[in-house]
Amino acid sequence: MLRLDGVRIPRFTGMAALALFLVASIGYGAVRGDHVPMIVDTLKDWRDAGANSLGFRIAAVSLSGEKHVGRAEIIAAAGMTGRASLLFLDVEAARSRLKTIPWIADASVRKLFPDRLQIRVREREPFALWQVDGKLALIAADGTVIGPVVDPAFASLPLVVGRGAQTKARDFLALLDRYPSLREQVRGSVLVAERRWNLKLKNNLDIRLPEADVGPALDTLIALDRAKRLISRDILAIDLRLPDRVTVRLSDAAAQAREEARKPPKKKGGDA
Repeated sequence: MLRLDGVRIPRFTGMAALALFLVASIGYGAVRGDHVPMIVDTLKDWRDAGANSLGFRIAAVSLSGEKHVGRAEIIAAAGMTGRASLLFLDVEAARSRLKTIPWIADASVRKLFPDRLQIRVREREPFALWQVDGKLALIAADGTVIGPVVDPAFASLPLVVGRGAQTKARDFLALLDRYPSLREQVRGSVLVAERRWNLKLKNNLDIRLPEADVGPALDTLIALDRAKRLISRDILAIDLRLPDRVTVRLSDAAAQAREEARKPPKKKGGDA
């Protein structure tokens, strides 16, 4: 033991100080050089390699519930790198990563020691097609954008158009389901200014609905159609936005025919 001005200094103090200085220097260099993530990954690989050598390597993954998401995408999202060990796998982190896949609504990850992993996913059900800014996407009932429309099997889903329509579609389409004779004629439902809906029918007829009391407006429309076959007539638009009146816009041909019908009949010429 060394003495300095009467103070006893342990024999290996200098070595410890040097080691501490070297560790601090390496740590500072790692931070300054943005090498911390690489160092952390390396340490994790060493840790997993040790666990794998003890028999905790993931030998099999049991997967269920997937329909639209590929197995490879699920395995990668769960963190299966080929080096990961079952012992150190963070199942909550794996579950959180799986739920970032738009198709996946929920997931469970379970360890089956010593070397098996069980993954169960619950996918979202495609609910409607959403068009905004000229782009078409597939959405779930809660408005979650699942992805682009690539499968022709989804072409028969109802179409909603406009900004904000994806989050309001479920309630509006549920209301529209109460009028099946009308619903089957609808080509698309258009949300205007994120406040009210217009219906575009398959015969290109526009039906303009009010912001509130949509149900009574649709009741009026159905009653008029039953009495006067309004929907099948040669008209361009039916405006139901005002509660006390219904405004109809005729097509050019129908408007011209109406004007001709209103003209007084021409008098026949006298006998020669």
